[in-house]
Amino acid sequence: MKINLQDMFEEFAEARRNGFLIVKDVKESGNNIVGTFCTYTPKELIYAAGAYPVSLCSISESTIPEAEKHLPKNLCPLIKSSYGHALKESCPYMYFSDFIVGETTCDGKKKMYELLGEIKDTYIMQLPQDQDNKYGKLMWEEEMYRFKNKLEQKFNVVITDDNVRDAIVFCNEERKVLKEFYSLGKLVPPPISGYDMNTILNGVIYTFDKKIQNEKLRIITEQLREVHRNGESKIPVTAPRILITGCPMGGVADKVIKQLENVGAVVVTYENCGGAKNLAHLVDEKESPMKALADKYLSIPCSVMSPNKGRESLLKELIEDYHVDGVIEIVLQACHTYAVETRSIGEIMKSLSTPFISLETDYSTTDTGQLRTRLEAFVEML
Repeated sequence: MKINLQDMFEEFAEARRNGFLIVKDVKESGNNIVGTFCTYTPKELIYAAGAYPVSLCSISESTIPEAEKHLPKNLCPLIKSSYGHALKESCPYMYFSDFIVGETTCDGKKKMYELLGEIKDTYIMQLPQDQDNKYGKLMWEEEMYRFKNKLEQKFNVVITDDNVRDAIVFCNEERKVLKEFYSLGKLVPPPISGYDMNTILNGVIYTFDKKIQNEKLRIITEQLREVHRNGESKIPVTAPRILITGCPMGGVADKVIKQLENVGAVVVTYENCGGAKNLAHLVDEKESPMKALADKYLSIPCSVMSPNKGRESLLKELIEDYHVDGVIEIVLQACHTYAVETRSIGEIMKSLSTPFISLETDYSTTDTGQLRTRLEAFVEML
């Protein structure tokens, strides 16, 4: 089945806006909705409860001034944007959510959730900060049961082990399809730009019918592989291949990814929340379901973990598999965990002889020109 790839890219680009209408229909049809912020949320349990998970709005600069009436100005823009949407009631996904679930990742989010709880029913999962501590693992498995109980009580349902197993298989299928699509970046030259890849990965977050989504992604992946086989990629073989790591990219994609590719590079892989970090591992379908969920989600190598050796291992693997020429780290203003890790990541890149640059930014456009200058210099160096 042939499709127009550009039309499909635009469809995923519009997924968030179109999802505003879909989420209203989903809710008015009698379905339950759970708003989420982070990749640590076990969406399998939400599906097992017969509900839909949906990512909440957090990439707009327009809501930040409202949030700064309650929150300090020198706080992460993602946190301020999220809270500003709640104050302004400008995020339909939040409006139609029956409740919101967050995790105790960074200190800024933890304290913001307290304020958010005054506006919307907000449930907090207590996330361990050490992935290898046996007590932390037991605690996180217990958090799975606590979240399961919350869903059962909120929606008056009983979640069985079979419900959870079915949801695990369902979500693993989506991960497999996304990993196959994501692996297009390994091709030389890649048949898709990093900006378009990021657009599709973001669009997936706001797609409710996962079966249709998976089928479209399979078709896109196969057509793009054909583009590569036929030597029809519009990306030059000589384009420097970039890995982007660090904070979520949603609010800065245009001034980082688009500008980077406009100056001649191509982003082939992302070690961010919506990229390889979340897709690296499937949930073990043979393990007891609640333990399997705990193991999978605790393995996500976010900078909130201490130590965070998983991020180092994943970066090394991605640099080799995706033939990376240079690494760019994005640190959102006041994201202290990623800012502190910059030094250790820089040392690892040095040991691998891989050029590395760290950029600190926020959601404003005031530093767009400065970022372009630094990106141009980095690409020229490559």
